[in-house]
This record gives sequence, structure tokens and C-alpha cells, in this order.
Amino acid sequence: MKTGGNFTFLYCLMLLCQIVLCNFSPFGPYIVLTMLPAMIFCMPLSISMISCMFIAFGSGLAVDWLSEGLIGINAASLVPVALARKSIVKMFFGEDLITRGDSFSFNKFGTAKVSAALMSAIAIFLLFYVMLDGAGTRPMWFNLAYFGASLVCNWLLALLVTHLLTPDDRK
Repeated sequence: MKTGGNFTFLYCLMLLCQIVLCNFSPFGPYIVLTMLPAMIFCMPLSISMISCMFIAFGSGLAVDWLSEGLIGINAASLVPVALARKSIVKMFFGEDLITRGDSFSFNKFGTAKVSAALMSAIAIFLLFYVMLDGAGTRPMWFNLAYFGASLVCNWLLALLVTHLLTPDDRK
């Protein structure tokens, strides 16, 4: 089972991968590719909401500072994901998961439930990201295309990230 120091190591490694992805993989004006919402969503449920929000802010600020030109956009978009994390878990996996301090995985809940929860977290992130990135200067059709294309691409990436960060219950 992946817990404790192993999760911290994987989280930091994926944060570095996100920085490299932002620096060296431009996907055009219609797609933003990010692992950050999935990384925050997969944090252990024993971490408090405030701590998770500070970690989200620090992670977003690190990516902004070391890769992207607009400082604060990832940080401002990632904090609402940390705020809504436990609500999303309650909605899709039930409140008993939080009460027990257990973790979710593909084996326990299936790909459909985990995918729906990830899509919710990614949608929250992209809603703020697209709104802050355009800042009222882009037409609505562009923002909708940007949101939709990014949502699909990030969902596929988030499935991989979630598979790596959640515990393997087969053991």
C-alpha cells in the first residue's frame, strides 16, 4: 500500500513532472494539460482541508513560478479543488470513507465512480483556470472549446495519476 513517505515522494515527483510538462509541451491555445487536480484529489483523507488548501496553493504557485508565465493562475484554480475535495468524496464514495479515514481506489469503487469524481475535480479547476486565463477578453465559444478539450485530455491524464497515487488493495 502506498502511504506516508511514499505518497510524499510520488507527489513531489509528479509536481516536477508537471513543471516539465508545462515548460516543454505546448499543446496550443485550446488545451491546458495538468495533473494538479488529480494530485490534490488523491491526497490522503486524513489531511485536513486547511492543510490541503495550503499544499494546493504551494503546489500551484511552484508550477506557476517555475513554468508558466502568469503567476498565481494555477494556485488560484487549485485551491477550490482542495476546498471541494471532501465534498466530492462524500458525493461519489459516501461519507463513511471520510469517517473511517480510508482511501478510495479503482478496485474498491470501480473506474466509473472514480472517473466521475475526477471529472468533477478537473471541472472545478478548469472553470477557474479558463475564467482567469481569459479574464473576459475571449469569446464564449473559445472558452467553451478550451474547457471541453482540456477536460477530456486532463481526464485521461488524471486516470493515470490516480492509478499511481491511490493504494493497491489487491495485497
